[in-house]
Amino acid sequence: MDWDQFDLNPKVIAALKKADIKSIKEILNLSGADLQRLMKLSSADIQCLLKTVSRTLRRNSMLTALQLYQDKDHLTSQHQKLSLGCSVLDSLLKGGIPLVGITELAGESSAGKTQISLQLCLCVQYPYKYGGLESGAVYICTEDVFPSKRLQQLIDQQHKLRADVPAEIIEKIKFGNSIFVEHAADLDTFHNCITKRISLLLTRGMVRLVVIDSIAALFRCEFGVSDSVMKARYLQTFGAQLHSLSTRFRTPIMCINQVTDAVSESEAAQCSCSVVGNRVSPALGITWANQLLMRLMVSRVSQPEQSSGVASHHSGNVRTLRVVFAPHLPPSSCYYTVKLEGVKGIK
Repeated sequence: MDWDQFDLNPKVIAALKKADIKSIKEILNLSGADLQRLMKLSSADIQCLLKTVSRTLRRNSMLTALQLYQDKDHLTSQHQKLSLGCSVLDSLLKGGIPLVGITELAGESSAGKTQISLQLCLCVQYPYKYGGLESGAVYICTEDVFPSKRLQQLIDQQHKLRADVPAEIIEKIKFGNSIFVEHAADLDTFHNCITKRISLLLTRGMVRLVVIDSIAALFRCEFGVSDSVMKARYLQTFGAQLHSLSTRFRTPIMCINQVTDAVSESEAAQCSCSVVGNRVSPALGITWANQLLMRLMVSRVSQPEQSSGVASHHSGNVRTLRVVFAPHLPPSSCYYTVKLEGVKGIK
């Protein structure tokens, strides 16, 4: 890097050369205090340096409307997605999970929510050419212990799931080293986690995917019926913070959500304990739904339905992945199964 081209004080340029700092990335990976110690400059000089290099990055990354429309540079495109590691699932989502925005994956227990999330944690580590982002993932557990044994199974079976990727590329990726696990059992811990710990990992470029399993668990015990206004404020605050991280670092946010039975007024009046048609809706209501870019729902296929049609040709439990809403997708669905090697769509 030719520091003489930058609009900097000659003293700062000399300090950069003496400290053997050769790129903007090196500067941004260090804290202000570290730069001060390394370069032996004042706080004001360091702030000036950081502002100058930041302006340079913004200027170089600016795109025109015509460039976005023509979509010539795929890696900086607004259309880039994170693959789910299966061509059938990617086809349903027109390429995968959008990089900017919050995606919700809701469904009943044992429908495959955690399986899909673990698979995404591996997919994000693949090269761009194979639908990944060449980075790691953060997995935030809010209720259960992280399924490390299942993750190791998926890692061992990657060569079977990802037949589209050359074996030598899979062998080079150290999948387990790039998945960071956090546990947050209450709102305060969760707030600290997303504002400090995850933000630091994103700033250092160590991760490009955040998974929260699950978002509903944080609110289940914290608020009563009379605390709905306070609950809504927390949901809006967390939604805004997650959106900020996603937009700033072009990082997908995957939030797993639970479901509740959807009971009609007539059923409630009859005090019916059974819900006709097994109707369910994602937890946390309209306040949380307004924070989402895309809502996906997974469900298990009932036995009579499974014995007919496409599901009858596949062994094991068949499940459904459904697009509830998304700005770029119509409501649609596909079948999938969970195998030893991972989640696979059914054509």
